[in-house]
Amino acid sequence: MALSKENSIRQITLAVVCLATAMLMLDIAVVNTALSSISDDLHTGLSGLQWVIDAYTLALATVVLSFGSLADRLGRRRVFLAGLAVFTVSSLVCALSDSIVMLDAARAVQGIGAAAMFAVSLALLAHAYPGMRERAGALAVYGATIGASFAVGPLVGGLLTSGGGWRWIFLVNIPIGILAIAATLARVEESRDEQARSIDWIGQLVLGGGLFLLVLALLRGNEQGWGSSEIVAQLSGAAVLLALFAFVEQRVKEPMLPLHFFRNRGFAATQAGTVAISASFFAVFIYTTLYLQNILGLSPIETGLVYMPGTAIMFFVSGASAQLGEKVSPRLMISGGLALVAVGMLLMTVAGVHSSWVVVLPGEIIALIGTGLFNPAMSGVAMSSLPQRHSGLAAGAYDTFRQAGMAVGIAALGALIPASSALGHGNPNDYVDGLRAALVVGAFVALLGAIATARLLRGRSAIVADAQAAYDAA
Repeated sequence: MALSKENSIRQITLAVVCLATAMLMLDIAVVNTALSSISDDLHTGLSGLQWVIDAYTLALATVVLSFGSLADRLGRRRVFLAGLAVFTVSSLVCALSDSIVMLDAARAVQGIGAAAMFAVSLALLAHAYPGMRERAGALAVYGATIGASFAVGPLVGGLLTSGGGWRWIFLVNIPIGILAIAATLARVEESRDEQARSIDWIGQLVLGGGLFLLVLALLRGNEQGWGSSEIVAQLSGAAVLLALFAFVEQRVKEPMLPLHFFRNRGFAATQAGTVAISASFFAVFIYTTLYLQNILGLSPIETGLVYMPGTAIMFFVSGASAQLGEKVSPRLMISGGLALVAVGMLLMTVAGVHSSWVVVLPGEIIALIGTGLFNPAMSGVAMSSLPQRHSGLAAGAYDTFRQAGMAVGIAALGALIPASSALGHGNPNDYVDGLRAALVVGAFVALLGAIATARLLRGRSAIVADAQAAYDAA
């Protein structure tokens, strides 16, 4: 009976974490498909639309590490519940927004709620599945959820936008959030670290300011001029604040991101690989979606269907990774997955102004196969690279670099695309040329990530040894 109850708690914990994660990832992906509708309804240009995504990811990236520390101290279940509540309420505000400023602000609050959930999702799984073999299976499901949610999001967004309007992409979060809250209260166990770190408020403020100025400058560089005093000041301020963040983290007693952990090869590889895929393939989704809708003239539903073949294949690849992971090293799955992402993005550069939508399928499918290999393996390395008592910090760092990579990637790749041609106005050839450049740059970033992770990662025993060394150093 006790074993049955324990299994029930584990299964419900996995279901709740995957449900919440699906909601979070869908909230990024479904927005892409609805951007044209949002633009028409709220009368905004490309910059306003970019902030619909970046306000969310940037807010998430800047506070997720602090929520990891807070969760270790106050309880991971408690922080997870608070995040669910904030996310659900802010989703309602997003749906009721009558201006792009209100929507962007509500998305930032939504990102804060998402940060609380992201910060503890992997830690909740690590507590529920302490055995390495059991955890590998749970992480495979978690990884499949991330990849499938992000890829199927455009279809869900298309269905909701075409059927009821763009506001439904946010309204749908409300019943899901209520269900997740009820299940968490009923079955998810509380866990905390009795030696939890205090919150690094100075590091939090400096990191948030640096990332905000960096993304702001990248988003406005084309419009203001890259040599303008305003953009130069923003980029300089970002460089100073991010350098100051590194200085603060070396001096403060309990840093939000202990820099000595980067001597741990598994921890360093996690952050490098996560930034690489987020700043490349995940970041370019917004621009490929706008290409399908505004250049090729596809409807939101048709745009979502374009992603479905790769989605289905990736889902099975991610689901099979638990068995594959017993025979293939994480190093090969992670670096190989990133290499496939790079190849897929390069293949997508054949798309033209008068192409059929079929032209993007080969590259999309190859990149999503790579994503399916990457996600579960990287989640496993992320949670194995630090000792169990630092699971909140490990999960928080993983999500910080993932969301920061996406926010910066969207802004940086967007700088290559003329804003005047992005929403069906201007010269479509200019948009396609910019998209091709973004795909090439993104492929280069993914390839660098493949090389970095291949050099940093070693065997499973080495990852465990590095984790122990990190524990001893802490």
